[in-house]
Amino acid sequence: MTKPRQLHLGAFMRPVTIHTGGWRYPGAAPDANFNFPLLQRLIKRLEAAKFDAFFMADHLAVLNMPVDALKRSHTVTSFEPFTLLSALAMVTERIGLVATASTTFDEPYHIARRFASLDHISGGRAGWNIVTTANPDAALNFGYESHLDHDARYVRAREFYDVVTGLWDSFAEDAFVRDVAEGIYFDPARMHVLDHVGPELRVRGPLNIARPVQGWPVIVQAGASEPGRQLAAETAEVVFGAEPNLAAGKAFYADVKGRMERLGRDPDSLKILPAAFVVVGESDAEAQEKRALLDSLVHYDSGIGSLSSQLGYDVSGFDPDGPLPEIPETNAGRSGRARLVEAAKRNNWTIRQLAAKAGSYAGLAFVGTAKTIADGMEEWLVERGSDGFNVMFPWQPGGLEEFCDHVIPELQRRGLFRTEYEGTTLRDHLGLTRPENRFFAPLAEAAE
Repeated sequence: MTKPRQLHLGAFMRPVTIHTGGWRYPGAAPDANFNFPLLQRLIKRLEAAKFDAFFMADHLAVLNMPVDALKRSHTVTSFEPFTLLSALAMVTERIGLVATASTTFDEPYHIARRFASLDHISGGRAGWNIVTTANPDAALNFGYESHLDHDARYVRAREFYDVVTGLWDSFAEDAFVRDVAEGIYFDPARMHVLDHVGPELRVRGPLNIARPVQGWPVIVQAGASEPGRQLAAETAEVVFGAEPNLAAGKAFYADVKGRMERLGRDPDSLKILPAAFVVVGESDAEAQEKRALLDSLVHYDSGIGSLSSQLGYDVSGFDPDGPLPEIPETNAGRSGRARLVEAAKRNNWTIRQLAAKAGSYAGLAFVGTAKTIADGMEEWLVERGSDGFNVMFPWQPGGLEEFCDHVIPELQRRGLFRTEYEGTTLRDHLGLTRPENRFFAPLAEAAE
């Protein structure tokens, strides 16, 4: 008998709230991004609620926006993901730990070592969110005068994935014999030297860490542009989407999973989890009032800075009460930019209205009672718009606690979400198989 589909839920925790007014909300912790005791409390609460994963986005530069906007942002400082997640691994046992790491401004050997280490430290709970880094100011922090072209970043990312996964397979599972009597620590015949020479990268290997507990940490991807979708279809096991409504979600879901089928990949080996902003109330009206209060806390300087950053084009000099002008192509992330431009045209929003949306999160939102939110999430699951969600909380700690206290029990009551973890690794939670080592068969198979 086929097990009924259940939702997979990640918690988007960097920034701890995506909403630029969230740090000002009554009862919120303004320093939540950089408050380690609070982050320990939050991840323990998420684990008690049986979330699949704690997800850390990352920025390699201060956000590229004017100082008048930047001074109002709660994302100026945050912990480096690997340092934080390694520490949080020590106070948790089951919840997955997903870190963002850039293929544009890092090297494959660094990434392979860090994620292999995190996977071992956490007992098999690591996931790698592959990003190509859209912020042009990041280039200036790594010795480049300008940002790499969008498509060139994805070409490098594809090769980067092959190198990192190859490095994770440097040692067979049984390579480390540790024969004290004979004085042999490992079997050289069970070590592979990668010797990768490609268009973008040259990496000898082998990795100086044993194969990760999960074989490979879970591969996560978030791009929705044409190159991003293709990269996801070829490599990803989780996609964090950003579709604003069910129709768009179904189209994205069908497109990416259709590409997988054409490539010979099992579509069920990829979980699509769109970002979902959630505001919980005792009534739908109360939830809407909470959202309205949140939105009122976004200063125009912050909103217009967020809008310009997401568009990759400074629109602060245009009439705030006029329409968004035609925006030239830029080197920013294409999918997010396209969604904003399309929303402005569809809704006839002024720049002021669009800036308010950009600062308060303009994407998919579930605002209502636990029942209303569960209804919406169930519809997305049943209609094949998603396999779950990457949940974004409106403020901390209250927004997260309200979701865990009210929405999670409602989802569990409907049989849509687990009541207990059934395994110990992130792959177990997501129902993903452990990848075979591409260079070594197990000894029992090799002997046949």
